[in-house]
Amino acid sequence: MTDTPIPAADDRGAARDNLTGKVLIAMPGMSDPRFAHAVVLICAHGDEGAMGIVLNKPLPDIGFAELMDQLGIPTGDEDPPVPVHFGGPVEPGRGFVLHPLPGDEPEDEGLGRVRIGGLELGVTTTRNILEDIAQGRGPDRAVLSLGYTGWGAGQLESEMLANGWLTAEVGDDLIFGADNGRKWHDALKSLGVDPLALSASAGRA
Repeated sequence: MTDTPIPAADDRGAARDNLTGKVLIAMPGMSDPRFAHAVVLICAHGDEGAMGIVLNKPLPDIGFAELMDQLGIPTGDEDPPVPVHFGGPVEPGRGFVLHPLPGDEPEDEGLGRVRIGGLELGVTTTRNILEDIAQGRGPDRAVLSLGYTGWGAGQLESEMLANGWLTAEVGDDLIFGADNGRKWHDALKSLGVDPLALSASAGRA
């Protein structure tokens, strides 16, 4: 993983080897401890590289209301139930809000809102969505991730050839589910893979 700019997705995941809208599941032998047992949503994948957001690593020391206070954004009477996650090591001061984006709602790059592949899922990067959520006007479900994960050209492909990641389809529970400790296991089980058997296999010399 490198500190790369966000690449543009090629054809929104239409190509066979384009992983936009898929999830990566870290193999047990992942050498980078920041991505141990990580499940990563690929938001963009193209010739210039890839950009993803980690789905299962909540930040323990900060909540949504506290973060809004730091940004000077007033909140309503109730603290919105929006988890704050570690999205990746690139631009950790930048927020990425994952939220549902129905098919009849267009993406709007002017508002910082982009659809992820062909999914009914969007990512928004502007302050406006934080203000809306803080005042109870935002999407019904949302996750705020700080930072993202970036790969340079060909880097993700190399890591996959080295058996660093498995790929799977994304699901609502992987994105918005509250049990982050189960997401890695559940993502593997969606492939028919027993996490215990995989861990044992990876540990053999």
